[in-house]
Amino acid sequence: MNGRRTALAAVAALAGLAACGKPPRREPPPVPVLAAVAERRAVPYTIEANGTVEPLQTVAVESQVGGVLLRVGFKEGDEVRPGQVLFQVDPAPYRAALEQAQGMLARDEAQLVAANQDASRFDALAQKEYVTTQQAEQARATAASLQATVQADSAAVQSARINLQNATIRSPIAGKAGSLLVRPGNLVRANSGTPLVTVNRIHPILVRFAVPATQLDQIRRYRGKAALVVHATPAGSATASTGTLSFIDNAVDSATGTLLLKGSFDNQDGALWPGQFVKVALELYVQPDALVVPSTAVVAGQQGSYVFVVKPDRTTEIRDVRVARPAGDVTVLEGGLEPGEQVVTEGQLRLTAGAKVMIKPPATPTGTTPRGT
Repeated sequence: MNGRRTALAAVAALAGLAACGKPPRREPPPVPVLAAVAERRAVPYTIEANGTVEPLQTVAVESQVGGVLLRVGFKEGDEVRPGQVLFQVDPAPYRAALEQAQGMLARDEAQLVAANQDASRFDALAQKEYVTTQQAEQARATAASLQATVQADSAAVQSARINLQNATIRSPIAGKAGSLLVRPGNLVRANSGTPLVTVNRIHPILVRFAVPATQLDQIRRYRGKAALVVHATPAGSATASTGTLSFIDNAVDSATGTLLLKGSFDNQDGALWPGQFVKVALELYVQPDALVVPSTAVVAGQQGSYVFVVKPDRTTEIRDVRVARPAGDVTVLEGGLEPGEQVVTEGQLRLTAGAKVMIKPPATPTGTTPRGT
């Protein structure tokens, strides 16, 4: 009897130990996430593209006369004015040529006066038959020849005067001067094909970009209503410059299926620089009451796009959404959410439907729309 009691006690003890060794069931900790609120706001409809900045006007300044360069009237990178003296070529040979041409003109003009007097005198004598008609005609021919010589001399004087003026090289436009390719003392050749300096007009300035030809109808329709706004953001910059659409090419590039456009920018702050690559946003219109969420909240799945909605009890729900279009750092939705609902913007990879979350405070403001979107 005692042995049976002892065995039962041992079994009971083992059962108690087994019960004590089973760990209690614990709830998983909340998943830390970032969240934002779906809201309605005015969102521009834009066409995104990559563009290149180009000067409104470029002038490669060359010399029209040859000679020794005496002086440079600016520094590399200076802003130059129209008519500002850029270079001075030695004018002495051209001044001497002008004086020589003026002297020849004065000589031939004096000879022309005498020839005209002779022709008049011979005409009078021929009427009285004191000289032959042939002699009178010869006198008139001599006067006409000298008249032509005087005209040629006048042209030579004008040419010499132009060459003398061209020895002083002036800027034809306002703009920024580039690097100097010659220095005082160098020999300058006329019309050599190598510019002495290049001047770029950068106030205003242009941005060239291409968009798909399928967008042409929309662009023409909205351009007919108002001037279209163009935003250009240089690579590595967070600030966009704002201008207007100034040019639509007259043909589609058949090789790429794109249409060339240009935007004009005032650029008084010099933010845009020739040759610079920029991100371009062509704004067609503004959607006044668009439903938006941060783009990071939208997850692309096999069945479509969805978001994790944070319910009042801090659990999550998977909600299918219909995406209308991206707009900068936000996405415009056609449906699936209501304004004011919270959606997860960071931490979705650790979530499942019904998971409990802990919303962390954002390090930086989210859900903002930059200029040009």
